[in-house]
Amino acid sequence: MKKLLLGTTAIGLLALSPLANANTTIELQRFFGACEAEYGKATDVSAAVGECGIITTLVNKFAAENPDINVKVSTVEWPGYDQLNAQLASRSAPDVVSMHYSAMSDYQSRGLLVPLDKLLKDQSIKATDFTDAAITSVTKEGKIYALPFDNWTMLFHVNNNLMKKAGLMKADGNPILPTNRDELFSQGKQFKDATGKPYLVQVLANETATYARIFYTLMMQQNSKFFDDPSHIDLSGQDAKAALTFMKDIVDQGLSTKNLDYPAAVSAFSNGDGGIAVNGTWLIGSYDAQSKESNNALSNGYSVFPVPQFFKQKDVTYTDGHGWVVPRGDRSDEKMAAIGKLFKFFYDNNYEWSRTGHLPTVKKVIASNEFKSLPHRSDIAKIAKTGQALPSAVLRQFAIQDIIGEELSSAISGNKSIDDALKTAQYRVNDLLENI
Repeated sequence: MKKLLLGTTAIGLLALSPLANANTTIELQRFFGACEAEYGKATDVSAAVGECGIITTLVNKFAAENPDINVKVSTVEWPGYDQLNAQLASRSAPDVVSMHYSAMSDYQSRGLLVPLDKLLKDQSIKATDFTDAAITSVTKEGKIYALPFDNWTMLFHVNNNLMKKAGLMKADGNPILPTNRDELFSQGKQFKDATGKPYLVQVLANETATYARIFYTLMMQQNSKFFDDPSHIDLSGQDAKAALTFMKDIVDQGLSTKNLDYPAAVSAFSNGDGGIAVNGTWLIGSYDAQSKESNNALSNGYSVFPVPQFFKQKDVTYTDGHGWVVPRGDRSDEKMAAIGKLFKFFYDNNYEWSRTGHLPTVKKVIASNEFKSLPHRSDIAKIAKTGQALPSAVLRQFAIQDIIGEELSSAISGNKSIDDALKTAQYRVNDLLENI
C-alpha cells in the first residue's frame, strides 16, 4: 500500500437530500469525477450520461426514494486510496467506498474490509447472480468483499471510414480485424500504405497502465502461469519474451503512434489520425455519440471489439473493474441495513451504470435485450465470460502495474533490451512483494 499521507487533496462533502427526518446516515466516498453543477439535483437516471452523471443521479434517486437514509457523498481525485489510507489510520473511514478490484487484496489481506456475504444475503443477492469475471474478482478466501459494479478492459475502437479506405471492411459492414500476429502486421502495413496513417493509436507517453494491461492480456492468451505463485512473478519464460517482442515490433514497424499521452491519444482517434484506438470500455459512449454526428472523422463509421486473440492457447482478456466496499469500522445494525438497501439499489440499476460503456456484472442484465440494444454491446459482451483478472491473492497490483509498465516502455522505446527489461521488471516486482 502507498504510504499514508498526512496531506491529501481537499474534498467537498455534499449532503444529498439532507432531510430533517433522516435517521441513518451513510458516508459514501467515490471517484468518477465531480459534476454537481449539472447533476447535483438530477434524479432521472435515464437522462444522465457519463460516469459522473450516472453515479451522481443514481445516488440522488436513492436518497429521494429513501427519505429515512441520508447519503453524504465525498468525491476524491482518482483513485483516492491515499485519502482512504489516511482515513483508515485515523479510524475515520467512510461507510462505503468505490474501489478497483485490483486494489482490494491490499486492504482485505490486512483485515480492513468488511465481508459482505450476510449483507448481500439479507437483500436476496446471490453470488451466482454475477458474471464469473465479476464475482471471482471480489471473492477473497471464500468471502465476498465488494458489491461488483462493473468490469472494464482494453478494446479495439475502430474507425470504419479509414478501414474502408484501406480495403479492410467486410461485406456485412464490419471491419476486418487480425486473428493472429502475422495478420496484424500485414493488415497494419496495408492500412498505412493506403491512408498514410498509423494502424494503431496507442497511449505510449507518460503512461504505465496501458503497457501493463495489454501485456497481461497477451500473457493470459498464452495461458501463462506468470503469477502462479501470488507472492512471486515469473517473467523469465518465452511467454513474456513473445508478448513484449510483439508489442515492440508493432512500434518498430511504424504501425502505431509513439508519443501520445492519454488525452492526446483520445483526441487523435477522434480526429481520424489512426485506424484503431487501443483504449478502454469507458470511451464507447463518447465515440459512439461522435459517430452519430455529421462531418467528423467517425461519422457513421465507428465500431468496437475485444482485443483480438493473438495467441491461441486461451480465449481471454485481462479485466479489472469497480466495486463498492465497506471499510472496517463500528457500525450499527441499522446502518448496515441501510448500506444493504443502497447496494440492492445499485444491483437493481446495474443496467443504467452499464450505459457508461463498462460491462455489467449482473448476469440477467448482460443477457437482457435492453443491454444488447445498447450500441456495440453485443460485440463485446463475451468479455463477461472471457475476462480474467490477476490472481486475487496478488498484492500491490497498482504498484506492480507501474513497475511493469515502466520496464516495458523502456524496451519498446529502445532504451533497454527486451531481456533486460523483463529481468529488471521481475526483480523489482519480487523485491516489492518480498518487502510488504
